[in-house]
Amino acid sequence: MILVLTCEHAGNLVPEKFQDLFKGNEDELQTHRGFDPGALDLFKVLKPHAALSHFQMLSRLVIEMNRSLHSTSLFSEFSNPLPAETKQELLREYYYPYRNSVEEAIENYLGKGEEVLHLSVHTFTPQWKGEQRNADVGLLYDPKRKKEKEFCSRFKNAILERDPDLKIRFNFPYAGVADGFTTFLRKRFSENYLGIELEVNQKFVDNNHMDSGLKMTFSESISELLQKGN
Repeated sequence: MILVLTCEHAGNLVPEKFQDLFKGNEDELQTHRGFDPGALDLFKVLKPHAALSHFQMLSRLVIEMNRSLHSTSLFSEFSNPLPAETKQELLREYYYPYRNSVEEAIENYLGKGEEVLHLSVHTFTPQWKGEQRNADVGLLYDPKRKKEKEFCSRFKNAILERDPDLKIRFNFPYAGVADGFTTFLRKRFSENYLGIELEVNQKFVDNNHMDSGLKMTFSESISELLQKGN
């Protein structure tokens, strides 16, 4: 098994020609709506284990890399008013190059007979709509795909061996089959592709840096599973 690592919400950058879209709302870019705080920091720690790694620094409020073309969330309330031709420009310059490069690499690995573990790194806000989210870590997968389910069970056990106090939940805070990059790729690759989203609570993040002990826990756990071929 080889690891393909991605991070769709690594940053909150806005190209200069689109910065006027956020005039008066610049603070939104600094929140969890603008990007996933701490995700890039964790991504960098996991990167040495990966055969391929890609991250996207463009803010999700410009275009949402983790949504399909048909999604109503592809463009935010800030970018949705853009003319259709400008939206197509954003797709051509950012969306297609990012997603196509990952998809083509996975197709290449699978064509060589490799089994691919695609780990998409995200973080989530501790509270949503006034309610506390009761989890430290979420592992998102498709329950109908046996290998994904088994991997997440082993991943959870490996993490808990190192930090038994963590509360880990499956398909939380989002459903593993909800619209996302891994969900899209499962439809493309029915065999030997495992699409897992790793979601970490942002309570472990300070100034865009994730807790060092937690990062090491994830790194050691992934290393162990890859060495075992699981």
